Amino acid sequence: MEATLSLEFLRVVEQAAIACARSIGHGRRKHSDKLAVEAMRKAMETVRMNGTIVIGEGERDEAPMLYIGEKVGLGDGNPSVDIAVDPLEGTNLCATGAPNAIAVLAATEGGGLLHAPDLYMQKLVVGPAAKGKVHLDAPVHENLAAIAKALDRPIAEITVSVLDRERHADLIADIRKAGARIQLIGDGDLSAAISAAVSGTGIHCVMGTGGAPEGVLSAAALKCLNGEIQGRLVVDTNTASREKAEAMGARFDKIYTTDELCPGKQIIFAASGVTTGNLLDGVQFFGHGIRTKSLILTYTDRKVRFIDTVHVHEGEDITIRF
Repeated sequence: MEATLSLEFLRVVEQAAIACARSIGHGRRKHSDKLAVEAMRKAMETVRMNGTIVIGEGERDEAPMLYIGEKVGLGDGNPSVDIAVDPLEGTNLCATGAPNAIAVLAATEGGGLLHAPDLYMQKLVVGPAAKGKVHLDAPVHENLAAIAKALDRPIAEITVSVLDRERHADLIADIRKAGARIQLIGDGDLSAAISAAVSGTGIHCVMGTGGAPEGVLSAAALKCLNGEIQGRLVVDTNTASREKAEAMGARFDKIYTTDELCPGKQIIFAASGVTTGNLLDGVQFFGHGIRTKSLILTYTDRKVRFIDTVHVHEGEDITIRF
């Protein structure tokens, strides 16, 4: 699966990124997301797979395409694949022209991704060095001390990425009290999670509460990168939402590990930058083409590919930009 579908999924996320990048800075969040969804769905139609969306844009009655349970790809006779998508992670980032908006998908063999309910999840993400040395229920200062020790640097040089939300006021205070630095982000904790597992991004950890579906996508990437995510579903005050989540098999008393969020043995994670960020440059438009920067991760062969693509317009008198 990984060998045959990696470049196909690259094409899928590239097309989604290009489509919504045309709306960067327009201030129309839902329009940007619609462009990404439509482009990703169209690109998937020609992929050689019998695909099922397991994490997508919502239930069928809530989303016209890329809904949970939707069949995608060329169908029978091709590999069966479970797919989690976020056609535009960071809709507000794209709408305002802020950094770190990306188009993302993760794919595994059937049953390789947790069918996470659309709820919040408390998360702790670290890179390979601190893997196995932190715990979601440990005090913030203890986790930061463990990360600093693993990276052989003082806590003052550790940067924690946190979503800029009122619910994180106590967490932010605890991080600052411990002496670590904070990067507050408006959206995009998935991009931050990947950055925490890649050396040179300046992000060493992600803490706080974000979307559970993004937690599963993060787990797919972190498993390929030898990083770690721990997550606990947050109880929804909406009784119907909780009952629906429990019917899906969700447990609110459990700390999910990386392997529980993404138990797959064959994994492809694909992301393409929409706006330039810590991890990927955004889409660039020029006179005779479009340039995209993407990331492809595969699990069984342990490959990390950063891909720079120039999409050349048709015509005889064209100039390629390098």
